[in-house]
Amino acid sequence: MRATVLIAALLASGCSMAPKYERPQGAAPASFPTGDAYEAPSNETLPAIDRATIFRDTRLLGLMEQALTNNRDLRVAAANILRARAQFRAQRAALLPELDANGQAQRVENAATSATTFSSNLSVPAWEIDLFGRIQSLSTEAQERYFASEATARATRLALLGDVANAWLAYAADKSLLTLAQNTADSANKTLGLVDARLKGGIATRADYAQAQTILANAESDLARQKTLVAQDLNLLTLLVGATVDPQYLPESIEQAGATIGEPPTATSTEVLLRRPDVLSAEYNLRAANADIGAARAALFPRISLSGLLGLASGSLEGLFGDAGRSALQGTAAASYPIFRAGAGRANLAASKASRDAALATYEKAIQTAFREVSDALARRGTIDDQLGADTRRATAAGEAFNISDARYRGGIDSFLVNLDSQRSLYTAQKTLVATRLEAARNRVALYRTLGGDALTPAADEPAAAR
Repeated sequence: MRATVLIAALLASGCSMAPKYERPQGAAPASFPTGDAYEAPSNETLPAIDRATIFRDTRLLGLMEQALTNNRDLRVAAANILRARAQFRAQRAALLPELDANGQAQRVENAATSATTFSSNLSVPAWEIDLFGRIQSLSTEAQERYFASEATARATRLALLGDVANAWLAYAADKSLLTLAQNTADSANKTLGLVDARLKGGIATRADYAQAQTILANAESDLARQKTLVAQDLNLLTLLVGATVDPQYLPESIEQAGATIGEPPTATSTEVLLRRPDVLSAEYNLRAANADIGAARAALFPRISLSGLLGLASGSLEGLFGDAGRSALQGTAAASYPIFRAGAGRANLAASKASRDAALATYEKAIQTAFREVSDALARRGTIDDQLGADTRRATAAGEAFNISDARYRGGIDSFLVNLDSQRSLYTAQKTLVATRLEAARNRVALYRTLGGDALTPAADEPAAAR
């Protein structure tokens, strides 16, 4: 009869009292926005990608590999994974009974006799039968926290890759602006010499000379500022990479660097957001909070524990495990029930439910944030090519206008004021084109990051331990 009761208790153990988990719906629309700012929607399945498909410059990929090896934020994330994994394993071990062993030898001597006794014991300390699923719920919670730590590490990794790419592109853009400022300063210096010669010849005015000096001073100021920005860009890259950046990994211009960033594939369904690592992390934390409710509910019910002891004794070491040994078996079952704890159990349950509600709000916020980020990137993708084309045409036209104006000024046809205006227009158009090229390249990086990066591959939909 006792064996039957014990078997029934063991079979019933582990019944979870956690609420049934269902993924929340409706936090974001089913599809991304459409309209004039967006490209025509496509119903094609989002293909798998990896960063080498998007970042096609081996120099940038080399910096990314260094960052993945050296970056301190990733080291913290990796340590958090190890900690969460250890906590999960420790909690899961509570589902199984512990087994302790000990042995001793005792010798008693007096004037008449002497005797030596050998003994050994195997004991099972109090083992809680998980009748209401309390330990299983705690194990599930630890498992989900572990999965969340893995997803958080992937999100950190993805953010790092995006930061390295953006810093590398910013360096390229500032190098382009540095070259532009240097060329403008050289041109302004030549113009100042020409105006000075004309002034001495009585052709130019003092106002023309002062304006030429202003143009040169502005160019020299821009040159100094761009040197600072290039140095600061390199400092940022060094921080992200975690080591000194070899000059061979650095780009020379945004025109050359931007062309190496590929177009990530996109999809119209917002289901893709569920594969972003930050969204996955939020969902795993929601699952963990859901499991914690089960543990809090189970804590309101009785706890049943078993303990046992098997002892062996013999007058000789050889006979301890033989027929000469004497054995004893002892088993104990105990039950405890929380009769009065001043409402602590109910309060813990209420706290668990509140934590679940907070985790739900965090998950929905993660979905909505992801939706906004992808929508913004898609809106820019739909218009950036038009802007880049217009800025390219403007820079080309401004260059032609300056060449004509400069020739006419040198030929004595146009005034210096006309030449000065065309020079300013060209400089502004060239700087705008650099900025737009940078924005176009960064938009492709943003799409890669906001859509989940390498998590777009089917094998990365969830942490490996969950599959």
